[in-house]
Amino acid sequence: MSYPVLKFCGMVSAAYSYLGSSALDDGLTLQTSGGPAAHPRFYTGFLTDPGAAATGLLAVAEVARTRYFRPVSPASLDPVVTAGSDRLRFESFSGCCGVYARMDVLPAGLDGEIVAHGTTNVDVNVPLQRALTRVGRTDPMHVAVGPDDLTVTTFDGPLVERKVPLPSRWLRGFAEAQVLTARFDPRAEIGVAEARVLLNRLPASDKSVLWAVPAGRSLRFTSRPAPGAVCLPGAGRLAALKPFLRYALTLRVYGPAVAAGSGPVSSTWELSMPSLRLSLTLSPEPYRGFSGEGAVLESLASDEAADDADLVSALLSWDPTIDVDALATAAGIDARRVRDALTQLGTSGRVGYDVAEAGYFHRTLPYSAAVVDRMNPRLAAARTLAAAGAVTASPDVSTVRSGDEVYQVRNASSCTCPWWAKHRGERGPCKHALAVQMVLAGALEAADA
Repeated sequence: MSYPVLKFCGMVSAAYSYLGSSALDDGLTLQTSGGPAAHPRFYTGFLTDPGAAATGLLAVAEVARTRYFRPVSPASLDPVVTAGSDRLRFESFSGCCGVYARMDVLPAGLDGEIVAHGTTNVDVNVPLQRALTRVGRTDPMHVAVGPDDLTVTTFDGPLVERKVPLPSRWLRGFAEAQVLTARFDPRAEIGVAEARVLLNRLPASDKSVLWAVPAGRSLRFTSRPAPGAVCLPGAGRLAALKPFLRYALTLRVYGPAVAAGSGPVSSTWELSMPSLRLSLTLSPEPYRGFSGEGAVLESLASDEAADDADLVSALLSWDPTIDVDALATAAGIDARRVRDALTQLGTSGRVGYDVAEAGYFHRTLPYSAAVVDRMNPRLAAARTLAAAGAVTASPDVSTVRSGDEVYQVRNASSCTCPWWAKHRGERGPCKHALAVQMVLAGALEAADA
């Protein structure tokens, strides 16, 4: 029997192997790495669009091995594979953690049965890469996904990829990407012919920040933001989408609302067909990794978030998307607290967000509330300041003593510290603003009591 393991060797890695969710029926059934089957599987079957699936999996692996900012030797080729109720998801982050790739194999893409739910993190080595490059549109491609491996069978025979540890930076990336993409709306949709022209004319090494605006049947690029525009930070980071153009029907683009004068923001670029979707989500600037964006911090600051996360975790189902309102009703809390709880679960990769379906989805990864502070040092520092009585809080202007310095925090957000001066809130709140928010929230709860 194996348990979730945290290894500390310069970074945290999570090793895991669950066969499914725990259940309470005639007795308490806890999922571990054991089980009656010698080689349990979440899914076994063929893929109905093998050429597209092979190309998409190669794209996800290509992102995992690439560092788009200051390129060096390849990082890893370790996609995360999740079997949901009716689909398979393959996910990865780039070596610089600035690009999040995902291929969704939708129900129309599966010719087999998902018999269990679960997640595994596997290597994609050179033999499998070579085999995938030789898969044609009509060649058979069989996939078996289990807690310990991914087996892909083509005309080259079966190739088994074993489970590998999940980098802690990916866990932080999953959490940040989930929060950021949950704020996205669809901004544009163009046909594949227009998408081919658009993507092929983008310079492969471009690291500038462009803005895409709808123009007739396509998009045009400008150097300045405007209402309705979508940020394209580092056009060269979309290169992994290009091989999939021969299978896709449409290109959809998603992003948050922007205005004239807005700074760079994240965006999602998705190629789709009835059986598959391949998407790349880009961090706000090429040199920025998702793991340091700080978008999760405000949701994690409340004392109730951890308790709510335990409750919501017990209620999560394996529906294709997680219904926030239904969860709120079942848990007896409001939708805001459900979203904060999902963010808390996202810190260990338990929850993702699908912009195409505007809903959250579930992964099976080990959740531990104790990991949250360790993976978010600003949050831990803010708790220390609040607990030490370093905050004199006010709804308008608060003061925070940090070391030998005293900082002023206005409206529980902007601060006079060097962090705020450098980032101006674009990478989440500083530790001083977080500490003020914690103290104000505690005072409000005491008043309500």
